Amino acid sequence: MNHTFARTSTLAALDIGSSKVCCVIAHIDRDKNIEIVGHGYNASLGIKNGIITDINQATLSVCNAIENAEQMANEPLTRVIINVSGEKTQSLMRQSQINLHKNRPISPLDLEKLITKGTSKINAVNGELIHLLPTTYHVDGGEPIKDPLSIYGETLSLDMLLGYYPTNMYKNLAAVVENAHLEITEKVFSAYASALACMVDDEKELGATVIDIGGGTTSIVTFKQGLPVKFSTIPVGGINITKDIAFGLTTSIAHAEDLKIRHGCAFLISQDATEVLNVYPVGEEDDSNIRQIHKSDLINIIAPRVEEIFELVAQKLDEHELKNATSHRVILTGGTSQLSGIRDVAALILDKQVRLGGPRNIPNLPKPLYNPIFSNALGMILFALNYTERKPQKQISHTNTELAGFGKILGWLKQNF
Repeated sequence: MNHTFARTSTLAALDIGSSKVCCVIAHIDRDKNIEIVGHGYNASLGIKNGIITDINQATLSVCNAIENAEQMANEPLTRVIINVSGEKTQSLMRQSQINLHKNRPISPLDLEKLITKGTSKINAVNGELIHLLPTTYHVDGGEPIKDPLSIYGETLSLDMLLGYYPTNMYKNLAAVVENAHLEITEKVFSAYASALACMVDDEKELGATVIDIGGGTTSIVTFKQGLPVKFSTIPVGGINITKDIAFGLTTSIAHAEDLKIRHGCAFLISQDATEVLNVYPVGEEDDSNIRQIHKSDLINIIAPRVEEIFELVAQKLDEHELKNATSHRVILTGGTSQLSGIRDVAALILDKQVRLGGPRNIPNLPKPLYNPIFSNALGMILFALNYTERKPQKQISHTNTELAGFGKILGWLKQNF
């Protein structure tokens, strides 16, 4: 059911990514107007390809981001919405069906019975259930119907999109959040959250896919007739491009990231053969050891990895049965979508109309948040604001929520060192 808000309520989103951890705090009034009152951003440690690899480092990254957001909002957090991403995300369609009373039309009680029957069959065999989204109804096995109320029929069925994440991977993610003395209220796949922030209603209705290219993963969600129908993820993202540059030019990760941001492009142009860039050899970051390369050398490292990302995306779209649907649009978002020329490469490889997408569905955003790297976190606020999913919930243990801000970091340090 949708949330009922008091005069002012607080929602907080925690985007735990492979390259950054971001926290956004919003105040929501009775009319569901959103005011962003705090945001924090911190480089992530202990996370690779969306998977927790070091609980302690990941916890400290989360604590730092939370503290920054709390200080800006001037209020402590105890509960957060979190994102889930990683190669092992999976989705499948499940159908629920009931028999109808022949002498009366479909009622809200019938819909309740149908959804209850569908959720009762869900178990943990496939992993942690992240999403259970009702998509389309069918009366007597006919064409898809969005609203079957008041229609007569003999049977009513419902297609439900289920989204799963490996149980142990989710437990590690939950442990990081709980170590930061926070309670998880809701969880959402990264691409789905980004889609809510970036897409317009017509795109959802006509059919489009959002590709969120993050640091360590690229998350994908496909919409048809206004609703998501498929989730998937590939374990490649912007960090892979950065590491390719560092390896190819024998420079540090930090300098490679700077070269990617300032001079990177997804394809070569003629001027790249003559433009010269300075490169610092790894371990020798001083002006006396600068060596020079042509910009084309940098682009020749970046371009193959970008092409690989979209070739893997094309395979996923084929699994979504969209590879040959040229009318289907694609929206690119996430930090790596800011790489120059990436839209053109995506359009060429995917054979789709492609646009770049940033946060657009929350008015009056603070200027720093008008950036694709915040699509995920802002989309989580919209997801929680309009939450309608019905699914069996696993009880997440409540933690001591007295610590806030620096207290969260101090408390965690005392427990672990």
